[in-house]
Amino acid sequence: MANRKQELVENLLDYLLQNGVADLSLRPMAAAVGTSARLLIFHFGSKEKLVAEVLAEMQARLQISFARLSAVKPGARRVPLLRAFWDWALAKENYGHLRLLYQLQTLATQENAVYAGYLKGNAMNWLELIQAALPQPQRNSTLATLFCSVFDGLFIEFMSTGDRKRTTAAIDLFVDLARKHISS
Repeated sequence: MANRKQELVENLLDYLLQNGVADLSLRPMAAAVGTSARLLIFHFGSKEKLVAEVLAEMQARLQISFARLSAVKPGARRVPLLRAFWDWALAKENYGHLRLLYQLQTLATQENAVYAGYLKGNAMNWLELIQAALPQPQRNSTLATLFCSVFDGLFIEFMSTGDRKRTTAAIDLFVDLARKHISS
C-alpha cells in the first residue's frame, strides 16, 4: 500500500502542477490520477491532508535541490547564491513547483486554521536553508528573513507580470546592495 500511496503522491503532484490549488476538488483530482475520491480519503484522511502530503513531498524535493545549489563553494560559483537561486527558480523545470508553493501560501493565509502548520513550517524551512547559506559573520535570522522576503516579493512580481528583465534587474540590484552591506 505504501507504494500505491507514493505513486498517488507523485501523480497528484503532477496534477497540482498543471491545475494549481485554487478551486481544488477531490473528484476531478481523483479522476485525473485514475482513482476515486473515496480512495483518496482512505489513503490520506482528508483533502487538506492530501494537499499537505503532496506539497510536503514537493517542498522536500525543492529543498534538496536548493541544498545542492547552496553547497557549491562561493569561489566556484559564477554568480552569488541569491542570483543563482533566482535563475534556478525561473528555469522551466522549477518554475511550476515554486508557483504552486506560492499559490498554496496564498490559500493558507485565507484558510489559516487548515494550513497554519504548513505556512509556519514552510517559512522556517526556507529561512534555515537561506541562513545556512549566508557567510559565517552574517549568518543570522534577520538577514535571512530579508533575503527570503526580497525573493518572495520579486517572485510574486514576476508571476504577476511575467517581466523577467525588470525583476532580474531588481534581484541583481539587491545582491549588489547586500554585498556592499556585508563587506562594510
